Amino acid sequence: MKDIIQRKNKILALFKDPAYVPMREKDIAVLMEVSSEDRPLFKRCLEELLADGAITVSKRGKYQLPELKTLTGVFSSSGHGYGFVHVDGIDGDFFISEKHTGTALHGDTVLIDPYEITHRRRIGEGKSREAVVVDIVKRATDIVVGTYDAAKNHYGFVIPDSNRFDRDIFIPVEDSMGAVDGHKVVVRLSDYGDERRSPQGKIIEILGHSGDPGIDVLAILRAYGMETGFPEKVSKQAGKIPGELIETDYNGREDLRSLTMVTIDGEDTKDIDDAVSLTMDNDLYELGVHIADVTHYVREGSAIDKEALERGTSCYPVDRVIPMLPQKLCNGICSLNEGVDRLALSCFMTISSKGEITDHRFSMTVINTNHKMTYSEVNKIITDHDDGLIKKYSDVADMLIRMHELALLLRRRRRGGGSIDFDLPETEIELDSNGHPLAIHPHERNNATKLIEDFMIAANETVAEHFFWAEIPFVYRIHEKPDIDKVRKLAAFIRNFGYGIKVKDDAVHPKELQKLLAGIEDTPEEALISRLTLRAMQRAKYAMTCEGHFGLALKYYCHFTSPIRRYPDLQIHRIIKEYLRGNLNDARIEHYNKILGDVCQHSSAMERRADEAEREVDKLKKAEYMKDHIGEVFDGVISGVTNWGLYVELPNTVEGLVHISKIEGDYYSYNEDTYELVGAVTGRRYCLGSRIKVICNMVDIGTRAVDFVLADGVE
Repeated sequence: MKDIIQRKNKILALFKDPAYVPMREKDIAVLMEVSSEDRPLFKRCLEELLADGAITVSKRGKYQLPELKTLTGVFSSSGHGYGFVHVDGIDGDFFISEKHTGTALHGDTVLIDPYEITHRRRIGEGKSREAVVVDIVKRATDIVVGTYDAAKNHYGFVIPDSNRFDRDIFIPVEDSMGAVDGHKVVVRLSDYGDERRSPQGKIIEILGHSGDPGIDVLAILRAYGMETGFPEKVSKQAGKIPGELIETDYNGREDLRSLTMVTIDGEDTKDIDDAVSLTMDNDLYELGVHIADVTHYVREGSAIDKEALERGTSCYPVDRVIPMLPQKLCNGICSLNEGVDRLALSCFMTISSKGEITDHRFSMTVINTNHKMTYSEVNKIITDHDDGLIKKYSDVADMLIRMHELALLLRRRRRGGGSIDFDLPETEIELDSNGHPLAIHPHERNNATKLIEDFMIAANETVAEHFFWAEIPFVYRIHEKPDIDKVRKLAAFIRNFGYGIKVKDDAVHPKELQKLLAGIEDTPEEALISRLTLRAMQRAKYAMTCEGHFGLALKYYCHFTSPIRRYPDLQIHRIIKEYLRGNLNDARIEHYNKILGDVCQHSSAMERRADEAEREVDKLKKAEYMKDHIGEVFDGVISGVTNWGLYVELPNTVEGLVHISKIEGDYYSYNEDTYELVGAVTGRRYCLGSRIKVICNMVDIGTRAVDFVLADGVE
């Protein structure tokens, strides 16, 4: 893998040489003195560079760097006509005005002219970069979800739910499936329309009436292309899998059924894919992380495997689960349920009293967990020393207390390296039987959740480092350094609170952000600054190259611990098992080199999709909740300041907008240097982090928007 990367870099270096002129493949090979034996590898490097868009080839077969005039990127719609295009490898997005979006829809891969609209300046000149969409490279989807409006006897329209699709879709009556007014429907587009014609489509599914329980969430999931059920072929294949282990399953495995171990999860968790054990060897800890061996049942290339790869991950919207695998696997034979034999892939780590991992080994195992424990139970044992629970779990209580001791050591070691811990509460939404929100509150982490996080991070780091040095194809979890411009903006903002970040050589060390988060702990501005710091970070993703994890301050990291719900983990298990069995021959290595790039890219995209769907459902339920509280007064914190108003976040994590027109008594302008709205007459200032009282004024369920007005001044 390293050899391929080095060769590709040499080719790019040649192309970037000012003296280079476009050449054919054989001429480049001669110039670079490529031997006949290396020609196939050389050809593969050219093909991969072409596929990545790093180089182009003319009709005459001559290779060169792409011209700057057009770039390929992903279009993001604002929902207000205009949009932005993100191009990999270029910092900052290109603004696309409404009249220059063409027929581009949210998520489409598009070809853009990166000049400004006037075509007078190139990239990098001026403060903003604008572009024109000149072509659609690939549509993100041909599926749209919306509400049917039967306009005439011979046709109707579907009004899209998403404001990012801002044109109604024409539906001929023969393509309406008999839908009636108010039906929530799924449409497959047959024509994307243009400046003169509406898009046209065919209804392929009627979800139900808009007000029916659960239809609102189902509509969001369908809009993101998520199916709750599985194809018939997948279900049939899953149905043939035994519900318990059979005799041959035990062959060639280490028997750990006598080793004491527990699972620790949430109260409602059904897909349990990790168990932990701990023994002592004098002053050395022997930590075992035992992960469900999903690959024993999900064979490469099978119908189940192909569907799992397509889904990429499980999705957990507030009222349901969209699993990556059929229920018989994720809640059945692959789930490490209490008191039953299960197959696992185990990672054993020897850890010193300083929290250093001094040795490790991997093994294909058979396990039998002693207890299915919850985070709340374990926290009461290790934090509160609850006598009743210690007695109930007397066979594992001492082990749990030792585990807590070890977790603190691992955490201290990781923090010593600069690991950043974003201790932000997740939102917990309680629903009634009809899916209507009853309460919203933050879901806090405790010592038990942190313990499992620490152990999983240790296992993921150990696995990644081992296979990096083994120099075989692998899937790593990488987190790149933050955007330095965003870090500088963060640094400018936190100076208002008396904090600072050192930026050196256009880079920031994770320890700087770690110190910042430690400094704001238990302060009124903690949640706000934590979120702004998180927003300055890049998004983690999957890659074949081990580029480290900035947030965890680790050189080596992967996802090994959740193969029931993440495809990269399942893919890693296959590689590990072939490695342990000695089956990673040249053919298999070539196979993984060929497929893992696509696995990484697709899994990263599917993770983003699932996250966005979950956030959209949360926003919907938050809007529904606030609709029941119109007219009520809330305490909040200003979480965003723009030239159109103030964003205010409530303690329950709901965020709403105080529009600038609703701030009475003065004319306010936005100061982008200090992130403030400033009154022209009174000089009154509204800035990030200020506490404020607001009244819930209006809620738009369709756009998930919550509008506030000020109750009185800033506290």
